[in-house]
Formats: sequence, structure tokens, C-alpha cells
Amino acid sequence: MSSESRIPAGSTSASPNGFFRDLADTVLKTVTLLAILYIFFVAIKLMGGSAKGMGRMLAAEFLNQGTSSALLGLLLGVFTTSLVQSSSTVTSMVVGLVAGGAFSLEIAIPIIMGANIGTTVTNTIVSLGHVHNREEFRRAFAAGTVHDIFNVLAVIVIFPLEQMTHFLQRMATWMTGHLMGQEFGKFDGIKHIVDPAINLINGLIPHDGFRLLFALILLLATLTFLVKFMRSIMENRLARMIDSVLFKNAGTSMVMGIIFTILVQSSSVTTSLVVPLVGAGILTIKQIFPYTLGSNVGTTITALMAALVFAATGSAPDASRAALTAALVHTLFNISGIIIWYPFRALPINLAMRLADICAASRRNTILVILGYFGIYLIPLVLLLLLR
Repeated sequence: MSSESRIPAGSTSASPNGFFRDLADTVLKTVTLLAILYIFFVAIKLMGGSAKGMGRMLAAEFLNQGTSSALLGLLLGVFTTSLVQSSSTVTSMVVGLVAGGAFSLEIAIPIIMGANIGTTVTNTIVSLGHVHNREEFRRAFAAGTVHDIFNVLAVIVIFPLEQMTHFLQRMATWMTGHLMGQEFGKFDGIKHIVDPAINLINGLIPHDGFRLLFALILLLATLTFLVKFMRSIMENRLARMIDSVLFKNAGTSMVMGIIFTILVQSSSVTTSLVVPLVGAGILTIKQIFPYTLGSNVGTTITALMAALVFAATGSAPDASRAALTAALVHTLFNISGIIIWYPFRALPINLAMRLADICAASRRNTILVILGYFGIYLIPLVLLLLLR
């Protein structure tokens, strides 16, 4: 046999052992993903049920009807999301509370808007890894903060517009009516799978307040595992696709931002992956901007999944409709932000670059800008305490 026809030692391409290892790895990953999603569904359903008691009292105490409640909701969304660093987690919680009757849509919508602002801290933290090199830091800091600036600009325009016209709520309600129809609330696809776990937890934890707390912890833990699991799968593939596909043009970048964020279930993860590439000079802030906007849309799939759980587990039609409407508001808000600001994308991009120039000009400026940046996220807490 010629040397060319020999299979190199250690090669597993034609090895039965290699095939079975790959098969076992695929099966294990599939089972792991299904287990994580199952726990996620249980946490969402449990939170909605527990909110009927504890959540309603909490909402009545903390958020009152009127103009101030919208502002409080916005601040609450910013502060809560800046703590847990996951808009997916916060919006999923809000969907559960809306379905449980703890929050009205009027309260939920500002919280969802605030969640978009609070989730962007991670990008800026990632950019600090380049602080040792002034030029790299300048590029990375601009890439890290352009997401913040865009979301703030979107809220500045859409928040007062929604308070005056309720256009997001009206559109989401209309879409919910067409998506659900009259019989959607009777669909109980995974009810018999989820209910045993819910009944077991209800028996072990009889108090609404403790059940709600357990559901929140379970939800946060599940999403954390989901993000890490999906990130471990996608990181290498993402790296291979950067040059040839991902940033080929603005449309492709935006679509890929949506897809990757749906896969990893975290806009923070998706956008943080490209900040070092901008810092290294491989990409520019203009190239990643559409990708960032796409990640905003992709992150809304978690709340939509949470909303569909209520319909799939036989929840009351009114609860299912309220949950889906709240989730659709998140999607419509992000799409509206893109429609409004993408034609004027030079503004958030130039603001981010200008802030980065100031920050990187000197060590003193770097310290002051970073302290000021993170200090801004304490403002919602202060205002919450003052306005409460």
C-alpha cells in the first residue's frame, strides 16, 4: 500500500470510535439544552403563578398608577438589568409578572425599555481589557459604548412617544390578537410535562413569596447556564465566520447579530465578542454597529419564549395574551429604535467615538470617564428612592 493511501496515525475521520464520540457529544449537548430549556419553562410558569399573590402586593407597594409610575418603571428596568446584566432575564421576569397580574402593561413597558439600557454595561467592562494600550482602548471603548448610546437615544425618543400615544402597546395588542386568535389559550402542548414539576415545588414551598423568590433564582441560574452553554458552542464558529460572512455588509451584519443573539440568548455576550476585534483594529465601529442593532432584536426571543410558555401550559387566555403582548412590546421597541435611528447612525457612532477620544486622552480622563460612566447607573437607584 502506498504511503499516500495510508490514514495518518491519530486520525479519527474514519474511525468508528471518533464517530461514536461525536455522536455521544451531540446527544449530550442536545439533552443538556433540552434540560436547561425545561427548567427555564418551569421557572417562568412558577413565577407567573407565584406573582398572583406576592407579586401583586409588591407592585402595588412599589409602583403606583400615574405618570410617575412610568418613570419609576423605566428606572427600575435600568437599575435591575445593570445588576443582573441580562435584559433577557429581566424581560422574562416582567412577562411572568404581567401574566400573573402583578404588573399592568402600562407599568411593564417602561421597565422593558429600561432593561435595554441596563444590559449594555458588559460591553464597556470588556473594553477595559485594552486599557494598557491607548489606541486599542480608544477603539474598544467606542465599540463598547455605542450600544449604550443607541439604547439611550432610542428611549429618549420612544419613551415619551409611548406615554402620549401608547403606540407600542396598541401594535403589540393588535399582533397578539392575530397571533393567538380565540382558541390559542386552550393549547396545552407541554402542560403535562411542566405541571408535575410545578406541583412538586408548590408542595415543597407553600408560600407565594418564597416560591416567587425561588422562581427568580431558578430563572437567573437557568439563563446563566444557557448563555454559557450556547457561548461555548458558538464562539469557535463565530471566529471562523468573521472575515468571510459576518461583516460583509450592513444587512448581513444585522441579520447575523439577530441570529447569534438568538442562539446564545444574550445580547451582552454577542456584542462583547466583537469589542476586542474593534480594539485590535480588525473591525471598525461602523462595521459592528448594525450587528449591535441586530443583537437588540435577537435578545427579545427569550421573552417571547417565556410568553409562549403560558399558552403552551394551559394558562388562562387573558394571562397568555398579556404575556405575549408584553413580550411583543420588547421586540417592537427595538425594531422602532432601529427604524428611527439607523438613518441617523452617524450620531451615536460619533458620540461614542468622541467619548472614547476624551477617555483615552490621558490617564486622568480615563479614570474620571470610567467612574462617571459606572456612576450613572447609580442614578436610577437614587431616583427610585427619592420618587418612591
